[in-house]
Amino acid sequence: MPESRPEKLIIDGKRLDGRKFDELRPIKIEVDVLKRADGSCYLEMGKNKVVAAVYGPREVHPRHLQDPSKAIIRYRYNMAPFSVEERKRPGPDRRSIEISKVSKEAFEAVIMKELFPRSAIDIFVEVLQADAGSRTACINAASVALVDAGVPMKGILTSVAVAKVDGQLVLDPMKEEDNYGEADMPFAFLIRNSKIESIALIQMDGQMTKEEIKMALELAKKGAMEIYKLQREAIMKRYVTEEGIEVEEVNTDA
Repeated sequence: MPESRPEKLIIDGKRLDGRKFDELRPIKIEVDVLKRADGSCYLEMGKNKVVAAVYGPREVHPRHLQDPSKAIIRYRYNMAPFSVEERKRPGPDRRSIEISKVSKEAFEAVIMKELFPRSAIDIFVEVLQADAGSRTACINAASVALVDAGVPMKGILTSVAVAKVDGQLVLDPMKEEDNYGEADMPFAFLIRNSKIESIALIQMDGQMTKEEIKMALELAKKGAMEIYKLQREAIMKRYVTEEGIEVEEVNTDA
């Protein structure tokens, strides 16, 4: 049976999972989890569990797809059939195709494609367990995997969503807030040297006033900076020995 809508999504100033309005769900990030990939990342964001793998830059096949001036970026978002409560049909659907497209465009603005003409950089993200915000979790994982692969970028791409729930803006919505809220607004920011430089992705489902959109942007920036710190910490942990000596130069803001 489909779950029913909770009578209230905010009770006594707290969300159903006990979080404050501006609080993220727990986040766990592990780097270099797939040995056959050039770069990889496993990420948990709330109940989302996703893995990202990067291959390349590598030669494009068939060759007629090559771009002599820059690398082509290919991004595939996929939800495993067992990732949701009601088994999902295998293969891409309209939602997966849309998320793949907008995510690819966000990374195209960040990756230094011109350094690798006639090449391809393939980014695969797989949702193993889905909760609200799987697209933002996958972007965060893919960004870390790209750094792990040594792909030059203008900065790190960090993504988070803001929802409108019972008339209140909340950061990083959980499943019930995403399903029954009045609006949902995913963002992705280009962050360099611990500063937000630009918005690489913004979408909205539902309605917000102009003032609410401004407030949502500021709330998303706050959450993105917190996620960015966790991304950097995970990357540095991977490339630093137990004695605290860097074993290889890593530029997380390249």
